[in-house]
Amino acid sequence: MVSRSAAPRLLDTQLLIWMAFAPEHLPPALIPDLEDRQQRFVVSVVSLWEVAIKRSLNRPDFRFDAAELRHQLQRQGFDELPIQTDHCLAVQNLPWHHKDPFDRLLIAQAQHEQIELLSCDQTLSRYGAMVQVIKR
Repeated sequence: MVSRSAAPRLLDTQLLIWMAFAPEHLPPALIPDLEDRQQRFVVSVVSLWEVAIKRSLNRPDFRFDAAELRHQLQRQGFDELPIQTDHCLAVQNLPWHHKDPFDRLLIAQAQHEQIELLSCDQTLSRYGAMVQVIKR
């Protein structure tokens, strides 16, 4: 089981897509926390932006509609985390362990808001305690 926290937790874009459209791909260790109504999760506007951009590029791995993703996550009780100027400015202080601009902004949000970012991307573990990488 993934460690529990009283603070809300942020899921990266891939986990959000799996949660909304392909729950069979979710890491088994994460499922008890997702089902726990005491656990709060947030969706970053960054993830919705990423899905919208990649869908508009007709990427075969992003056939998901950003509005539908948002609707699914709202139905499941996710709050939205907007992009703030401070989040954008915090990106400049991140080491270049990862070059994906969407993931970098998610990391900056997690650090600035002092919340945990959950991901299956092993590269993100290099950013320290604010990022929890879950094995699939």
